[in-house]
Amino acid sequence: MGLFARKPIAAVSDSEHGMRRTLGAGDLIMLAIGAVIGAGIFSSLGTAAAGETLADGTIVRYGAGPALVLSFVLLGAVCGLAALCYAELASMIPQAGSAYAYSYATLGEVVAWVVGWALILEYAVGNVAVAIGWAGYFNSLLSGFGLDLPGWLTHGYWNVKASGDPAVRQLLETAPRIGPIPVLVNLPAFGIVAAITVLLMQGAKESTRANNIMVVLKLLVLALFVIVGAMHIDPANYKPFAPNGFLGIHQGAAIVFFAYIGFDAISTAAEETRDPQRNLPIGILGGLAVCTLIYVIVGLVATGLVPYDQLRSSDPLAKALSLAGLDTASWIVAAGAVVSMSAVLLVFQYGQPRIFYAMARDGLLPPFAAKLDPKTRTPKVTTLITGVCVALGALVADDAATYDLTNIGTLAAFSVVCIGVLVLRIREPDRPRPFRVPFVWGVTLLGAGACVFVMRGLPSSAWVAFAVWMAIGLAFYFAYGYRHSVLRRPQSGASS
Repeated sequence: MGLFARKPIAAVSDSEHGMRRTLGAGDLIMLAIGAVIGAGIFSSLGTAAAGETLADGTIVRYGAGPALVLSFVLLGAVCGLAALCYAELASMIPQAGSAYAYSYATLGEVVAWVVGWALILEYAVGNVAVAIGWAGYFNSLLSGFGLDLPGWLTHGYWNVKASGDPAVRQLLETAPRIGPIPVLVNLPAFGIVAAITVLLMQGAKESTRANNIMVVLKLLVLALFVIVGAMHIDPANYKPFAPNGFLGIHQGAAIVFFAYIGFDAISTAAEETRDPQRNLPIGILGGLAVCTLIYVIVGLVATGLVPYDQLRSSDPLAKALSLAGLDTASWIVAAGAVVSMSAVLLVFQYGQPRIFYAMARDGLLPPFAAKLDPKTRTPKVTTLITGVCVALGALVADDAATYDLTNIGTLAAFSVVCIGVLVLRIREPDRPRPFRVPFVWGVTLLGAGACVFVMRGLPSSAWVAFAVWMAIGLAFYFAYGYRHSVLRRPQSGASS
């Protein structure tokens, strides 16, 4: 049993003591829209179009301008390759662990651990960024009613430290203090995570019902934005179309990649899906196709409504309508964004506990993380732990840094899944595959390479933080996971 011992696929089976299969293909597509249409389109779209510049004028990264639609198309193609690979493995290995479970069955335990550790960046750390973005729209919504919370209650400490806005940085001097420490907390972000956590602890079916309602509302709001915005497009705003050339399109794609990662969350619902061999591929590929089309249309309208450099904001769609003099529509979109990003929080908070559950069931995390609630058959303990950690992070963190960490962690997981499909095709070519990736060599190698290419568009600080995170994860694996792995117990059986 080496570091690359693989978990037998046959070991994955249904159990009357496991999670309940209550979700159909429609539920999965709605989960995909709930996860994908949210923080990316309502929050990071503005930075992707306009770029990121420090207070002293230093350009951190270039924006795509109106060519943002090409960034969306590029990401749709990249994620489409990864989604095909996800669909094949999800239909073969309908297990809650998503990319972690697929890696365990194809590339071995240590690779699975690395992927599982990277997925924490996608779900838990990513949700910190979503919660902060949600708070931005919530504050805009309150302002529409004439209610303004004090700045020290709507900005986390690290968010203020990293801000290039002099008015925000002034909070370091004006905020209340506990001794020498300024009290700077994002109370709305903390509150929404707490509320979502309570909802998730009610059970999977109850959570998906709430998600379906929020998805319908967000699609209505986006339809309003497109219809109203399209009537006020100024063609002059599309010139220059790509102000920073392919560099801007590439870096814009790296920023807004956050918008696309939600389809991975579908695979975490595998053990709660009816007929997963059929429904998981439909949910993954159908959800991605619908969301890519929505992004392209919204991107075209947003960059035609106002000059792209005016979209740099935490609430770009509402700001675009406001700058165009459409204040009522702007308020409605801000309200819709609050609902929309709540759905993203719900789906991501849904996914992370199931990653912990799968890893703990394999012995790589402590046993308490594998416990299911007797009534709801959901991992309540890890749902609560995830909620507490994400809520505390959202209270003080900087959203820009967390977006980058989320993107790099997710892209790493996607690339491993692509390679895993190819490896399993070579090792076990005759194994039944309910869904098969077409042109497997081209799709898998292009998918992995495309993910690495998008990763290169992220700043060096993200790579350094990712390396530190991986080092911490490997240290934990060798200190605990390696010694407690179920696969290493004599009665478990072996796999080459």
